[in-house]
Amino acid sequence: MTTQPSRPQSAPPTGPPSVSDDALLATLREWLPGRRWFPAKGDDAVISSAGKLTLVDPRGAAEIRILLVRVVSRAVDVVLQVPLSLHRGRTREGATGAGWIATIGEPPVDVRDGTGDPAFLRAWLAAASGPDEAPDLLDVDPDHPRVITGEQSNTSVILPGAHGGAILKIFRALTPGENPDVDVPRRLAADGWWHVPRPLGWLEGTWSADGKAAEGHLAVLSEFVTQASDGFELACDLAARDESFAELSGDLGGVVASMHRALAVALPIAPTPADDTAAELAAALAERFRWAVAAVPGLGSWSGAVQEQVARLRARTSLPDRQRVHGDLHLGQALRAHGEWFITDFEGEPLSSVADRTRPDLALRDVAGVLRSLDYAEADRTGEVLSVIAVGGDKLSRGFTLEGLSVSYYLRASKMYDTLMQMGRWFGYRPGYADLCRLFTTTELAGWYRHITLAMEEMRNQFDLLSVLNRTPAEY
Repeated sequence: MTTQPSRPQSAPPTGPPSVSDDALLATLREWLPGRRWFPAKGDDAVISSAGKLTLVDPRGAAEIRILLVRVVSRAVDVVLQVPLSLHRGRTREGATGAGWIATIGEPPVDVRDGTGDPAFLRAWLAAASGPDEAPDLLDVDPDHPRVITGEQSNTSVILPGAHGGAILKIFRALTPGENPDVDVPRRLAADGWWHVPRPLGWLEGTWSADGKAAEGHLAVLSEFVTQASDGFELACDLAARDESFAELSGDLGGVVASMHRALAVALPIAPTPADDTAAELAAALAERFRWAVAAVPGLGSWSGAVQEQVARLRARTSLPDRQRVHGDLHLGQALRAHGEWFITDFEGEPLSSVADRTRPDLALRDVAGVLRSLDYAEADRTGEVLSVIAVGGDKLSRGFTLEGLSVSYYLRASKMYDTLMQMGRWFGYRPGYADLCRLFTTTELAGWYRHITLAMEEMRNQFDLLSVLNRTPAEY
């Protein structure tokens, strides 16, 4: 991996940089905490430089810099990617519009979030590597992008094109190594498995933290699946019309099975002796239970039953083979288009290490995720109230909603900026039911929720004051 472009770029910038990296970093310290994908909570985050890349817009419309910033707080230590486009010669009065961050320096320079700026997108295409032709020679239009809003972990941009266009996924939180959302689809597509959007290009970079160098993927450009329906939305729509999803689910099952066969070929895993695997799983189960009891001592009453299961697992002499799997598969990761199913989003939890995200597992894990989605769609059709115990870690920390939730055990410290807000939304509190809802958590997390509640109340009071003074937030 390298931060350098795979081939020379044109139209190099002339003259010194318009503003320093230090000035940009100072600006980002104010701007970053308001982003959905910013992972730190409260005011304790320390933001520092971890590196940068300089790209060149072939038309020279703006300076392009990608700042790699390290964010350290009580709950997180992560490197974030912040693409910036710097437009010289703007006036302060004209510093408006989507993507504008600040106007700094003399003469003034508009600093903009580069992700939706055609100048950045042209520069990215010129710098990226690809499996076949150079990405900047692809039939895509970077001058008319559409940024997908509302993403929690990354930023995706659709680039239109005569043959369907492409989608650029910019990884905000960076992890060393081959990002699975680049590596897995690339290998599957190269082996001829066509139920995955084919990667068309990618960009790699290096950064540092505590004096240690790291390298990994920064973004990936993939085929855009046109006229696609989200699998879960499709299932719910059919349920609302009392139409069967059976044929489509059968097709999806066949695609998932073929995905596992393709993964086993494209990313083979050396077999592990059954007794080693059983011992590893038993040790992991025992350690997880010790962790849970330390957080909630009342769970100790289940110690005997858990230890019995640990012993039975350790004694197993045969276990199903493990292999590379999707790891986060559900109907929302499946797209239906042109009479076929396509599987997307192999990234996994963005702030987990690549080793954790690529750890071999049972293929049944993916099957269970799809079946769980089908259960929810079926409940929507029948109006049945499901009695469910949902167990999960990071998979339940990304805006997941359970209808009728009444009791939550929440122990894992969040690593994403607005995850606490997301969690608080789905703990089950709703008009007429607040007295029935219960939340069991740690003292630390309870303190974080207290802090967020006070901050929200303060913000509402500020909005009320602005309304009384007849001012806008920009005049605050």
